[in-house]
Amino acid sequence: MDQRSDGTSLIGTFVRLAWHASGTYSAHDNSGGSNGGRIRHAPEKSWGANAGLDIAMDHLDSLREKHNNLSYGDLYTYAGVVAVEYAGGPKIPYRFGRVDDEDGSNSPPDGRLPDADKGSVKKTSAHMRDVFYRMGFDDREMVALIGAHTLGRCHIDRSGYWGPWNKAENKFNNALYKFLLDKEWTVKKKHEGKKWKGPLQYENETGELMMLPSCMAMIQDEKMKEYVEMYWQIA
Repeated sequence: MDQRSDGTSLIGTFVRLAWHASGTYSAHDNSGGSNGGRIRHAPEKSWGANAGLDIAMDHLDSLREKHNNLSYGDLYTYAGVVAVEYAGGPKIPYRFGRVDDEDGSNSPPDGRLPDADKGSVKKTSAHMRDVFYRMGFDDREMVALIGAHTLGRCHIDRSGYWGPWNKAENKFNNALYKFLLDKEWTVKKKHEGKKWKGPLQYENETGELMMLPSCMAMIQDEKMKEYVEMYWQIA
């Protein structure tokens, strides 16, 4: 599997690319989504929520040159399917057939992708539900999808956040749920011996692992916590 210049794997980034290409979808009017492959165009490519995804798209360009009958919409989403399977996850049924748009004129407005923090547990939880309910998901499905954070890590130069959610960051598992419930999480205050100047995030007792405010919201919101506990029990 391809790697970044810093030696970390692109597995999590390919999953994030597939998700962000799809996560603008609205079940209310069928707008947004991966059809059109618009994430490669402005304005979506420059959205803050998509920072760093250009790395994954650039790595996939060579495949597109070899298989130019494959649309970008299919390429970006299928890369996520392959990444999940490569990491040991399930085989995901997939259907090709997305048709690319020539530009981003049909892109939905910015703000449809989930933010990591809205300033409070209540506001962050409400935002998460707004985003996932708009796509037609319920709380259980939302918690399951957020479990994909078990793959990959955050990069300061991209999202502003730092660190992996678990040490086996290239393995598909339920570690996110286990660690949320089994480890003690505190607000990150230092990084490499200096005062942490990034956005609010949480760290475990060693400072090696991280959680976003939206991750913590899943155990601070009673309804979501029920599903975190359910997925925690899966071997």
